[in-house]
Amino acid sequence: MEKFVRKEGLVAPLDRANVDTDAIIPKQFLKSIKRTGFGVNLFDEWRYLDRGEPDSDNTGRPLNADFVLNRKRFEGVTVMLARENFGCGSSREHAPWALLQFGIQTIIAPSFADIFYTNSLKNGLLLITLDPQIVDKLFQETESHEGYRLAVDLEQQTVSTPSGDSYKFDIDPHRKHCMLNGLDDIGLTLAHADSIKTFEAKHKSAQPWLF
Repeated sequence: MEKFVRKEGLVAPLDRANVDTDAIIPKQFLKSIKRTGFGVNLFDEWRYLDRGEPDSDNTGRPLNADFVLNRKRFEGVTVMLARENFGCGSSREHAPWALLQFGIQTIIAPSFADIFYTNSLKNGLLLITLDPQIVDKLFQETESHEGYRLAVDLEQQTVSTPSGDSYKFDIDPHRKHCMLNGLDDIGLTLAHADSIKTFEAKHKSAQPWLF
């Protein structure tokens, strides 16, 4: 997965609480066996006025002009603000895939559903929990200033605003290490490839009848 050290990006406000994973990527898209192509169907039932289907052509589908991610000022968003309990519902890993493939690299909210939080960090999507009053302030500033951007520094664990305010956030040290170095679960395993090969060679030598 891609390393995350320090990134600055355009912010979009999704002013809804308890956004569940079926809203993030509706259930019909879970039929796909691919791990790519979910971004176009992110928040499908909110972004479009018709029903989307897996592997269908999304060109020309009618857009919901009232949905925040369809507003022209938020084109190219990489940071999203949300309300409490974002990512509740089923544990589908497709949800962080869809967010990342749409271009969102960071989500800031007062709280996240536990399984969604773990799935996101394992896939390189940084979730930041901040005090509700701080999140309120970021929502207000985003709506008031077109082109509002935030700088997210994972190494320093800070979110910085254009006005110079800086907010600290917590993250598990192991997850921080993985994101800084671009290591998913497979990457973590491959980091010990030499030791694994040595063990397998010794095991084969000591118990050849198993092979």
